[in-house]
Amino acid sequence: MAEEVILLDFSPSPFAMKARIALREKGVHFDLREEEILSNKSPLLLQMNPVHKKIPVLIHNGKPVCESNIIVQYIDETWGPESPLLPSDPYERACARFWADYVDKKIFPAGQAAWLSTGEDQEAAKKEFIKGFKTLNGCSIEEECPKLVGWAKRCMQRESVAKSLPDQHKVYDLMSEFRKKLQAQ
Repeated sequence: MAEEVILLDFSPSPFAMKARIALREKGVHFDLREEEILSNKSPLLLQMNPVHKKIPVLIHNGKPVCESNIIVQYIDETWGPESPLLPSDPYERACARFWADYVDKKIFPAGQAAWLSTGEDQEAAKKEFIKGFKTLNGCSIEEECPKLVGWAKRCMQRESVAKSLPDQHKVYDLMSEFRKKLQAQ
């Protein structure tokens, strides 16, 4: 029986992007299924992630794995342990997991707030966003966070990353539409 790998995805999502990159780094062939997460979640998504009802969800031979960092760990342990995604040293691996969690809980929410808010709230969110990046490196981002920028440039040279990035214009349009909906409420 052939292995079935499905990724329930929403291309602009940085969380789903992690899963796409990990699968491609490991050379795993997978069926990418784009979800409409803002208004019409599929029955498959609701069945496979009944607790959080969100993407990404990796479905491996009918079994769901949810939450992006857990999915990346699962991919790393399941496919090709001879070429790990994370460091082999337990302490270094723990540090990598810490920083991935930090980005998910600190940087992403601050960036989202900066994009979706206005006025004083937006200015406060921007400051929190820059503060988060400064913690990572230490803000033209290039001047104040050169290690982060160097890492991002190296990532962009990897085929797995380049193939996993959403079209920036689509993301902008989607976020603009989302912002208008929030402001109309």
